[in-house]
Amino acid sequence: MYNTPLVLSFLLLLSFPLIFIFAPKILHQKHTEISIPDEVDDIALFRRATLYSVGKRGGDGGIRAVSRLGVTNPRRKIAFLFLTNTDLHFAPLWERFFSGHGDLYNIYIHADPSAKVASPGGVFDGRFIPAKKTERASPSLISATRRLLATAILDDSMNSYFAVVSQHCIPLHSFKFVYKSLFKSTHSPVHRSFIEILSGEPQLWDRYIARGESVMLPEVPFDRFRVGSQFFMLTRSHARLVVRDRKLWRKFKLPCLNKDSCYPEEHYFPTLLSMEDPDRCTHYTLTRVNWTGSVDGHPHTYYPNEISPELIHELRESNNTYSHMFARKFSPDCLKPLMDIADKVIFRK
Repeated sequence: MYNTPLVLSFLLLLSFPLIFIFAPKILHQKHTEISIPDEVDDIALFRRATLYSVGKRGGDGGIRAVSRLGVTNPRRKIAFLFLTNTDLHFAPLWERFFSGHGDLYNIYIHADPSAKVASPGGVFDGRFIPAKKTERASPSLISATRRLLATAILDDSMNSYFAVVSQHCIPLHSFKFVYKSLFKSTHSPVHRSFIEILSGEPQLWDRYIARGESVMLPEVPFDRFRVGSQFFMLTRSHARLVVRDRKLWRKFKLPCLNKDSCYPEEHYFPTLLSMEDPDRCTHYTLTRVNWTGSVDGHPHTYYPNEISPELIHELRESNNTYSHMFARKFSPDCLKPLMDIADKVIFRK
């Protein structure tokens, strides 16, 4: 008769190689989930942002002018929403971009608290919002973006465009050029959001069923499922639409069974806006990304030896009505060569 403890010990010993083989794959499926306390905090914030805008918008969802101490036509502003999990390496370049335009923009920063991001000071001082942990390819990035949008809505009623950028983004034009391009007439309403909305992409079905084949139904049938860059520029009416959504969020926050095909942050926003208001979306983004030679789902990263006036001109080029205004992804050590050409090339006009 076999000695039972001895047999069990032998089987346990044999199992060790299997643990080392399969454990990484098992752990890989886990992602940052939205905790109940975080969800409750977010719902309260989003509700305040939604209620705040009631009665303050014009017919197009823009802002009516309000008389304050004789100012009857306050200037519209661009809210820059920085989504980061590292220090803002290009803060000096952005500082140069914002210089002299303090009444035309606001800055909001959502920094993963576990990354201990340091404030670069200057125009970024005091602009960090209460943040929660984020992780790529998880609903946490959707929540972070919605927090930024809600905070910006509540903070300033003149925030009319909301531009989501990352720590790897740089401006391609002067602030004056960007502002004039967006607000061509001080009397014209803000019409469209600059957000990429794509259908028919080859990987779309795998991403749609990443949570299970029928999980997204009935709210999101496959023929309404869209993909696009998570770096976009929304009008105020669309920012409000995003923060008040509950129906699609209930689907996109669900955990994925196949994380290799799960990028909810690239699907939630284009799907929601495509379903709710496609005609007031450009279906393209103003942020240039180079997907040539992408690695592990990341776009091409530019390094110092690639920085030149010719690169800036190339990145600006677009097949759409508007020039690209921002670009990513740049390594932190690109700061010096970018600063060297900032005044003569990037911010020349």
